[in-house]
Amino acid sequence: MPSIVSITGKFETTSQSWFGQTQSSESEGVGSGIIIGKKDGKILIATNNHVVVDAKSLSVGFVDGKSASATIRGTDSDADLAVVEVNTKDMKASTLKKIAVITLGDSSKLKTGERAIAIGNALGYGQSVTGGYISALNRQVQLTDKTMTLIQTDAAINPGNSGGALLNSKGELIGINTVKYSSEDVEGMGYAIPINTAKPIINKLIKNEATSESEQAYLGVSGQTIDSSMASQFDMPSGVYVQQVIKSSPAQKAGISAGDVIVSIDGSSVSTMDGLKEKISNLKAGKKVKIVVKRQNQMGTYEKKTLTVTLGKKSDAPSTSSNSGSSNSNNSGNSNNSGSSNSYNNNYNNESSDSQYYSYGQ
Repeated sequence: MPSIVSITGKFETTSQSWFGQTQSSESEGVGSGIIIGKKDGKILIATNNHVVVDAKSLSVGFVDGKSASATIRGTDSDADLAVVEVNTKDMKASTLKKIAVITLGDSSKLKTGERAIAIGNALGYGQSVTGGYISALNRQVQLTDKTMTLIQTDAAINPGNSGGALLNSKGELIGINTVKYSSEDVEGMGYAIPINTAKPIINKLIKNEATSESEQAYLGVSGQTIDSSMASQFDMPSGVYVQQVIKSSPAQKAGISAGDVIVSIDGSSVSTMDGLKEKISNLKAGKKVKIVVKRQNQMGTYEKKTLTVTLGKKSDAPSTSSNSGSSNSNNSGNSNNSGSSNSYNNNYNNESSDSQYYSYGQ
């Protein structure tokens, strides 16, 4: 299919020898992507964040077998989405004639039992197609560090398919393949991010402009990820629990308090501390943002409050702010940790791993 690409990333991993020496090695991982636009001499490709995060370099393979280097335009770890771009000057004219921008469907109109087609770079072998049905809609899937609302399908989603396309019978994009349920007792449970959920996030990432380190913003909190299991255990909201607010920081000036749970920033949901840090790092100092927190009242219930924060400059932050607190979330990068035999797995094929699945570690 001319709209589907393979994505190959090179990653550096470090380990410590028995003698205390640090050793580094290079590994390779493969995933899939979808051509979603052409703009200003760039081919824009949507994929999963876990396919590209922490990559030293990226290469995109097109339908004609030719490849070109790519760079990350923007990422959203909470949504597990990313946009990478390829400069058309780095592509052959023959390749440009053969590729195409995907046609978007409407995931809100899907019905259980409809046909579904999954396309991606399974096992890194190149494009493969599997078929099935829409098994369920609005499935709440609990991953290690967040809960996602996804489309369930029995179309086989294999390692290397992360970031690939879930299509309807018209060939329209209705979802972005991301995880599958891995168990000896379960077959045919794959999941995709609904395109109606992904579209506004992808549009924001496309508009994303790189923020220089000198312009990067600063909020001034340390916090901890509260996933759905912790939220249920402690009867509190999911999000980022604020453990400490730095004195005289933008957060303190805006009224954010220790004990608040941050759930969104400028309309974009926040489910992990890593996700919050990522969103802040992509913003410029001086920008005003609306941060939604849930705050416990005297009755013990949580009330939603919207606070306007004028972000400070990261370079002006006190040294203690460089450590933004612990996080319960695992980095969704190039990991060799395989999940248990009964877990949700990202379908990202890391050839250096003993496991064919990239797992959040559940």
